[in-house]
Amino acid sequence: MRKRKVEEKSGGAAEWLTTYSDMVTLLLCFFVLLFSFSEIDAQKFRSIMSSFQGGAGVLESGTAMDIPENLLGDDNVDADELAKLKSVIEEYAEDTGLKGEITLTVEERGLVIRFMDSIFFDSGKADLKPESKQILHYVAELLNREEFKEKQIKIEGHTDTDPIIRSNTYPTNWELSAIRATNVLRYLVEDEKISGDRISSSGYSYYRPIAPNDTKKNKAKNRRVDIVILKSSQELLEP
Repeated sequence: MRKRKVEEKSGGAAEWLTTYSDMVTLLLCFFVLLFSFSEIDAQKFRSIMSSFQGGAGVLESGTAMDIPENLLGDDNVDADELAKLKSVIEEYAEDTGLKGEITLTVEERGLVIRFMDSIFFDSGKADLKPESKQILHYVAELLNREEFKEKQIKIEGHTDTDPIIRSNTYPTNWELSAIRATNVLRYLVEDEKISGDRISSSGYSYYRPIAPNDTKKNKAKNRRVDIVILKSSQELLEP
């Protein structure tokens, strides 16, 4: 008698496919987390994670992931405080005749206090003018107030595209912008007693202009020092 071999029909996908799909799902969640935390945007993170729950099948049986408000800080409170500080400094600039030399904007990362380089420095130099220290003293008093004394501060130096001529001290605009920012930082820390662990300095040469470097007027706008008071959410990006 001949025995017939009955082929068994497969009842579902191979076992390795299940394991593979689980691994892909975990990797996807991992990269979503990396992206969300790199942006430090709580609303965006919640939106992404809620789209995965239910609709895409990920985290279907679990609970939605959420970020505690105190982890990222309350940017609405920050914005209100920084707006008040902006108004106070604008009033000071108007009273002292510096309204055209100081501009203030509340941006995504915080309050930017922008000083034209002529307020602090002579052309091609990085030593603070004596009269500029009075301005920095006033700013430091505000930054040391109770509501701002924990805020992180960045000092950023910028130049125009004109090359440095006949200077052994500052071979390029990189050195000039960096040392100008550092000298502002040193004055705030050493003379005005702002805590050194809440302040840093950077020099950007002419690579972050706010106007085209095509006229004298525009170049003057680009020669500047920015004091940036960071929002709480941006502080998490700092070392």
